[in-house]
Amino acid sequence: MGGHDEFARQLQGYGLSTAEISYFMPDYPSLLQIFVWQFYDEAPHFPELRRFLDAWRRDIEAVLHSVRFVHDRLLGPRVWHPKGGIITIQ
Repeated sequence: MGGHDEFARQLQGYGLSTAEISYFMPDYPSLLQIFVWQFYDEAPHFPELRRFLDAWRRDIEAVLHSVRFVHDRLLGPRVWHPKGGIITIQ
């Protein structure tokens, strides 16, 4: 995705999202691993994140433990607000 594509997505309402996915492999349940993924998505429904997690559950052996997620619309006034929370996947 080039710079022009990213800017066009921002104009369409997409914002930059980062997901930190904690997971473990079934053979090593005591070894928790982390995968970080950054992408453009639309709040508040986050279709890209949902598609990614659905594909993970369907196609990857690794078991999801938790997902931490942040999202920011890049166009607009620059104000920093700390956010926190944990989403538990069941």
